Amino acid sequence: MSAMLSARNVSKSYGSYQALKGVSMEIGNGEFVSIVGPNGAGKTTLVNVLTGLAAPSAGTVHFMGSSIAGIGPVKLAAMGMARSFQLVNIFPEISVWETIAVAVSSRLGRASNPLRTLTGDPQIEEEVQHIAATLGLHQKLFERAGSLSQGEKKLLDIASAFALRPKAILLDEPTSGVSSGDKYGIMELLVKAARSEGVGSIIQVEHDMTLVARYSHRVIALSEGRVIGDMSPDAFFKDSLMLEAVIGPVHSSQKKSDREQQPC
Repeated sequence: MSAMLSARNVSKSYGSYQALKGVSMEIGNGEFVSIVGPNGAGKTTLVNVLTGLAAPSAGTVHFMGSSIAGIGPVKLAAMGMARSFQLVNIFPEISVWETIAVAVSSRLGRASNPLRTLTGDPQIEEEVQHIAATLGLHQKLFERAGSLSQGEKKLLDIASAFALRPKAILLDEPTSGVSSGDKYGIMELLVKAARSEGVGSIIQVEHDMTLVARYSHRVIALSEGRVIGDMSPDAFFKDSLMLEAVIGPVHSSQKKSDREQQPC
């Protein structure tokens, strides 16, 4: 399996603080990879480096075989990399339709101010309707983004990423702040959308171990800025020391039990 996204000996420092220390990893086409670790492990910093939002202090990152050094997130998006954020990145006063349409218009390069060209463009209209339907937002198109539930806001943020037609999508806590009942609905829509829209790889930062167990092909564990494990979900959840390093001794046995109770 060829690597769609890779990091080689990546370090990232902020002054004297080293957030990442020699991180190496490869994400293949077709993989769903979960990045896990305790708070402060470097998970979000790693996603920021992988998506060009932050430059590594040392090491290299390659996407689709090309170094991303100096490219930045806007050009990376044009190359096929998209991301969503832990804190939902939407404008509350515009509608769901407008939010998705801005992303579509930006990808198409229609205008420096995309809001001027949203209405009356049949291609934008068609794509917005398609993306909204794919991610379960078709009945919310003309509601204010700020009026949505937290789960719907997460879906809207993900929909904006899908509007860029990515080859790889990186998600930072896609279900954080969402009720337990809505988490599986979001993940099911996400996986289904990725398949139907031709997204090659999904990389998520996730704390919910039941979601990690159900959806991941591979788990990459971080601790104190280093990769301490890169393995299948089965191997990860059978490794008591790994679980303790990631989620702590109090919760590790319960998380293993939770995983065993999840339906296949």
